[in-house]
Amino acid sequence: MTPSPKVANVPDQLSDAEWQARIDLAAAYRLVALHGWDDLIFTHISARLPGADHHFLLNPYGMMFEEVTASSLVKIDLTGNKVTDSPHFINPAGFTIHSAVHEARADALCVMHLHTRHGIAVSAQKNGLLPLSQQAMFALSSLAYHDYEGLALDVEEKPRLVSDLGDRKFMILRNHGLLTIGRTVAEAFLGMFLLERACEIQILAQSGGGELSMIPEPIVDRVASQLSAVTVGQGASLTWPGLLRKLDRIDPSYRE
Repeated sequence: MTPSPKVANVPDQLSDAEWQARIDLAAAYRLVALHGWDDLIFTHISARLPGADHHFLLNPYGMMFEEVTASSLVKIDLTGNKVTDSPHFINPAGFTIHSAVHEARADALCVMHLHTRHGIAVSAQKNGLLPLSQQAMFALSSLAYHDYEGLALDVEEKPRLVSDLGDRKFMILRNHGLLTIGRTVAEAFLGMFLLERACEIQILAQSGGGELSMIPEPIVDRVASQLSAVTVGQGASLTWPGLLRKLDRIDPSYRE
């Protein structure tokens, strides 16, 4: 992707790599709001910054997702403490889930956790995500579940969440919401798009009241083995520039 130019009010000490990371993460917040997946000021998308330091970007607590900009994102460490001056503050408790995944998974450079309506509805179903659609195939090929333990404030929950996640890229937090990880912001976003769309399709199919036609297990297994040919990573790199162009047409202020 072509790096985006800096704007005047961004400190010169920011590297081009960090500025690009800020733009991509701010774009993800705006896209979540655009799709109606936000939950007021709650939930988070975090991104690890390039470099040896375990530094991350997180949204300012109290700012609506549609208001997030590249320069407003707060740089924090793995414990949720600010590492650079910022007029904004974060919700350290909200970083509990994210820090657990970032710490355990080197490939989790972006962690997206949302409370979508369809996602929570499916998370409340005993059988979870069903093989009802092609969209579901992407998630089912790498899907984990984690049981609800209350508000995600207890650090003692971290090892259990990490153990449940394992090496998978999609997670349904039962009675809570959805989580995706990616090597880039684009990957985490596209993963969430596919998972949420699969949940939406499931709820719509169930609401029709008719008997559901499940994709047979052998086909589910076969499709899972075929997904390497149409990977989320490849799809993300192709989709993300178009999503940024769409945001630029609607409101390019996320770049500020």
